[in-house]
Amino acid sequence: MEDESSQSNGLMDVTLFDMATISLSTANFATSLKLGEGGFGAVYKGELGGGQMVAVKRLSKYSTQGLDEFKNEVMLIAKLQHVNLVRLLGCCIHGEERILVYEYMENKSLDMFIFDKARSAQLNWSKRFDIILGVARGLLYLHQDSRFKVIHRDLKAGNILLDGDMNPKISDFGVARIFGGDGADSHTRRVVGTYGYMSPEYAMDGIFSVKSDVFSFGVLVLEIVSGRKNRGMYGSGEQTSLLSHAWKLWREGNVLALLDELVARECRDSEAVLRCVQVGLLCVQERSEERPHMATVFLMLSNQRAVMPQPRHPGYCSDRGSASTDGEYSSTCTVNDITVTVVEGR
Repeated sequence: MEDESSQSNGLMDVTLFDMATISLSTANFATSLKLGEGGFGAVYKGELGGGQMVAVKRLSKYSTQGLDEFKNEVMLIAKLQHVNLVRLLGCCIHGEERILVYEYMENKSLDMFIFDKARSAQLNWSKRFDIILGVARGLLYLHQDSRFKVIHRDLKAGNILLDGDMNPKISDFGVARIFGGDGADSHTRRVVGTYGYMSPEYAMDGIFSVKSDVFSFGVLVLEIVSGRKNRGMYGSGEQTSLLSHAWKLWREGNVLALLDELVARECRDSEAVLRCVQVGLLCVQERSEERPHMATVFLMLSNQRAVMPQPRHPGYCSDRGSASTDGEYSSTCTVNDITVTVVEGR
């Protein structure tokens, strides 16, 4: 049920839902159906006619984004199609309301599993490895294979959604940026994203590139392997990050000690565990030029015969919680000023 025609709205190939349909599907945005809320708005569970479950993102009315920018954003998201990206089903424009409709992910976000003692047992090593590969495929698509080259800038466990079969899908492109074909570094005055996943050059100097996402992916891999957040107490009672703990175990030749103990009991593929930890450490190298591109990352993960270099000392960032997510920035090179918003992981 459409509010206006897609063509007259400048939203060709995008389904437009009317407000009545959206309100009905979410029981008028009932609190009991709220899946989560972030800086860009709240996400609700909805049910369309025929029983189709959806995730409905109601953008904040305080957003500075104008109608033209919203349309441009929706058109961009609609062109990003990959099995490991959350799929946009349509949108609604009604007065001041800006609403996005996405496929519904039954198992919500990855962080709800790997950081929860009870739920993490549902993710054996085989499934964790599949999730790592799936996220790598999705990120490779964004960086290299999609029509637009996209830097996500907020890749983390909370933004990896899981469908009914635990297949991973990257979500929340709210602070993403399109970059030129050369993938050159860009600068921003306002750092956005989540500390703990940010590369040193981005967190400290506002410099971002595809290698910023690679760093975040490396952190994510080590979290999936260990079942631990990149913040907390590890080692001999010392306050240290997961990265430094993993690096210490690597240098000691005791990498398997990093593996989540709930998984270690049944894991029969120690070579894959070692490969994932090595890839994770290569991705979090302090110098961005020493980190591999996602094409190389995927090759190293998927090919047991791939030659892998030895990692060097990883880069560490201050643990300061979450950064601003309003997406304002000043670019010093060719980066299109487009903000992409996809349903958040919580």
